[in-house]
Amino acid sequence: MLTRETRSLKPAEVKKNWVLIDAEGLVLGRLASIIANRLRGKHKAVFTPHVDCGDHVVVINAKKVRVTGQKAEQAVFYWHTGYAGGIKGRTLAERLDSPHPERVLEKAVERMITRGPLGRAQMRNLHVYSGPEHPHAGNTPQALDVAAMNRKNVFGAPAKASAGKAA
Repeated sequence: MLTRETRSLKPAEVKKNWVLIDAEGLVLGRLASIIANRLRGKHKAVFTPHVDCGDHVVVINAKKVRVTGQKAEQAVFYWHTGYAGGIKGRTLAERLDSPHPERVLEKAVERMITRGPLGRAQMRNLHVYSGPEHPHAGNTPQALDVAAMNRKNVFGAPAKASAGKAA
């Protein structure tokens, strides 16, 4: 008789890989979703929900990430200073042009990760840099071509003609 059992990974058995993603020209939300899945480890066959089994993700060129539609001008991030009448806001375009554009991608990924101690541990495996240089070359991260996964991942990608549709 064939017995099947669910394998639950222990923290000592986790093997973390290093992944390098070039964010130039990629759509923000789609990229954040792929990164969140990699950080959680959902792409692995041994995924265990209560264990940090995800990979280390290094993202370069975060300032060149793109958004579709009018989100750059219409999406406003608000915060409160703590003083009366202290509500402030900045558009997505202003945040991408700021001295720390990588925070836009970090916040997008953070909102897709579960909240709590495990989510904070997984977010420590995310390394985002606004330019093309990163200090993790010694870990030999493997390049992940997000643009090749789906044509919609790249901003302004031409739509393929729907050939072969039955009339």
